Amino acid sequence: MNPNKVVREAVSKLTDLPNIGKASAADLKLLGIEKPDDLVGQDPYDMYERLCAITSTRHDPCVIDVFISVTSFIQGDEPKNWWAYTAERKRMQSGK
Repeated sequence: MNPNKVVREAVSKLTDLPNIGKASAADLKLLGIEKPDDLVGQDPYDMYERLCAITSTRHDPCVIDVFISVTSFIQGDEPKNWWAYTAERKRMQSGK
């Protein structure tokens, strides 16, 4: 869902989360995440590695940004566009 349209109190299914559409919801389900609360305690980088392993495909690193956006949201952060997390991902991946 577009982050500008997310209403935290109305989030009940995966596609209610910021930046999650049908394809991303399907990816989350592959990871065993069936509902938003299943994201509590999840590590977005681990989620990405697991997804790549499950699908035997190296996904675009922007998928990590989407995962950061939803795990941050579920921890209480405001909904933001996935690209707001790109710099954080690049910083983490560079080890700086």
